Amino acid sequence: MKLEQHLSVCVLLLLCVTQSADGGNILVWYTEGSHWINMKPLLETLVDRGHQVTVLVPSTSLFMNTSEPSRFGYEPFNVSISIETLEEFMKEFFQFTMYEMDHMSYLQIYIRFIDIIKVNLKYSLKFLDGVLKSETIMKKLKDGKYDLLLSDPVYPGSDLVADILGIPLVFSLRFSIANNWERHCGQLPAPPSFVPGAMSKLTDKMNFSERVWNFLFYALQDVVVGHCFWKEVDKYYSEVKGAPISACEMMGRADMWLMRTYWDFDFPRPFLPNFKFVGGIHCRPAKPLPEDMEEFVQSSGDAGIVVFSLGSLIKNITTEKANMIASALAQVPQKVLWRYSGEKPATLGANTRIYDWIPQNDLLGHPKTRAFITHGGTNGIYEAIYHGVPMVGIPMFGDQPENMFHMKAKGVAVITDLNFMKTEDLRDAVNTVINDKSYKENIMELSRIHRDRPMSPRDEAVFWIEFTMRNKGVEHLRVQAHELTWYQYHSLDVLVFLLAIVLLLVLLFIKACSFCFRRCCGRKGQMKRKTE
Repeated sequence: MKLEQHLSVCVLLLLCVTQSADGGNILVWYTEGSHWINMKPLLETLVDRGHQVTVLVPSTSLFMNTSEPSRFGYEPFNVSISIETLEEFMKEFFQFTMYEMDHMSYLQIYIRFIDIIKVNLKYSLKFLDGVLKSETIMKKLKDGKYDLLLSDPVYPGSDLVADILGIPLVFSLRFSIANNWERHCGQLPAPPSFVPGAMSKLTDKMNFSERVWNFLFYALQDVVVGHCFWKEVDKYYSEVKGAPISACEMMGRADMWLMRTYWDFDFPRPFLPNFKFVGGIHCRPAKPLPEDMEEFVQSSGDAGIVVFSLGSLIKNITTEKANMIASALAQVPQKVLWRYSGEKPATLGANTRIYDWIPQNDLLGHPKTRAFITHGGTNGIYEAIYHGVPMVGIPMFGDQPENMFHMKAKGVAVITDLNFMKTEDLRDAVNTVINDKSYKENIMELSRIHRDRPMSPRDEAVFWIEFTMRNKGVEHLRVQAHELTWYQYHSLDVLVFLLAIVLLLVLLFIKACSFCFRRCCGRKGQMKRKTE
């Protein structure tokens, strides 16, 4: 018996050593807001798989907090921006997108949008200074002997650091402006005839005028991104490398692109071997609710509940809007759980409770949940898809209008506008998605599509991260398009060559015909003169 126990202990120790030997050393780029919320479950799964995970964290951050208990390590670095500066920028951004944009012309929106991009990029490059221009941090990163860098590229610089460290790079992202990063840097095919530009509010079924707009939308956004983003990032990267360099080409060296969408959310489109669609990474079965919250939910009876959240960044809204929303919610038969940190609205109904925080996923997975009022963030939408809950959208900024448009096109949501919405609009929207059975049927169909996959999106993301580490990069999955110029990619040189051959043959044919005509006419003329 003792011998068997000794053997068992030896086997367990051997397994532990093997597992730790197989584990990789992963560096994670800093991010913010919902991007960080989405990233954390993936990092925790990597830790569960035996990998060592280290996250770069700036000294100024709205969401990343090194003092919180964590299963992965942190590598803090200093930035020269105060938290007050970030909060003021976010306040101005929300003011523009939530209240001002709907009352501006397209030209005014674009001018303001360009200014926001420039300011945001200026701050982003200051964050990057905290990493690249810190000898202490760069020495730690080089000494860390990392096997891979995982990044949400919303903050630039991870591709440059991965190149300096000589390690594979994996991106995790929702999309970029008009798919600029994916199309130009990642070489992801995007024919404008049926692939709508991100934030264009188009579907894959476009008529002629919509295809014209989509074509122009791509071109216009590319000009804006090229002028406001790539120009400055190219300059920064070139200064670091000491030679002219294209930041887009550097970004295109990423080994794997983990896109945080799937065909339950997106429209069908071409993709490449190193692009994997893993939407719903953070989704999980619902857990039991806190006792007091469960009691309130159960008190709803057969009518059920409505879950309402405007996301992690929107803490409150104007008093006028809050009263209007509260009045609308008071008129629905369901009980409402509203995540809201502002002053209690005067029109709040007895059926509505306000919370500073709610377990959103657990509430959406509760059998009494009938609808989800959401700002349209990808995380919340995917939780609603996962649990099969129809939605009412109040999109605010960024990708949220686009996200909700996708949900409306798939027949699972009604969209309202915060600036023009009236009490009856929100009330009717909630009643529509609950009482019209087609919304529930459509969202359940999306839920089935989401779940009917060879493996869960989180497991698939982990697999491709580990695959990239095992193979020290995935050069064999990168298309040759990265090595072609724009005219080679579109075969314009081939077309010019073929056109030249055709023109040459036509010219030779004309010359031959002219020669034969002259010979023939010349002989006839000679014969005529002889007869005379």
